[in-house]
Amino acid sequence: MADSPSLPDGRPERPQRPETADPPRGPVPLAICSGRRLRSADLFGSQQEVEIEHGRAVYRLRLTSLGKLILTK
Repeated sequence: MADSPSLPDGRPERPQRPETADPPRGPVPLAICSGRRLRSADLFGSQQEVEIEHGRAVYRLRLTSLGKLILTK
């Protein structure tokens, strides 16, 4: 019996099944995008955080120092 591929720590490598494989990445075609597009600079202005009212809940959208967005309830 042939040896199966293994990881550096000796564990056997499991083949990746198509249903668990990462989806292809790339730009989303414009036909799939719907709704309005807002620029984050227009939302934030000179602030680092904005509040978004959704129903009875208030969410906070924060701009991190690395330029990432974090949405919290």
